[in-house]
Amino acid sequence: MRDVLEELTSKNIEVIGISPDVPETQKKFDDRHNLGFSLLSDPEHKVAEAFGVWGEKKMYGKTFMGIIRSSFLINENGNIENAWYKISPKNTVTELMKVLD
Repeated sequence: MRDVLEELTSKNIEVIGISPDVPETQKKFDDRHNLGFSLLSDPEHKVAEAFGVWGEKKMYGKTFMGIIRSSFLINENGNIENAWYKISPKNTVTELMKVLD
């Protein structure tokens, strides 16, 4: 997202990232990756649950609860216009630009 942030801003689109990480961890991540957009902390995963992105995951044979990486395009009225579930970060911008063009 950071690579197209200026273009999105020119279209009045605000990018916000939300994760269950605490703000200190998010700051370190932002410092490392220079994101350029706001990160919100959801340690009790209330937002994640409301958006249906807190769920069962499997890795190395273990099952656990966690974030299902997703992206949402929400309009000025607060309605979800598009939702992309289980999307990889490298595909997020491409998929977003498809609906904006």
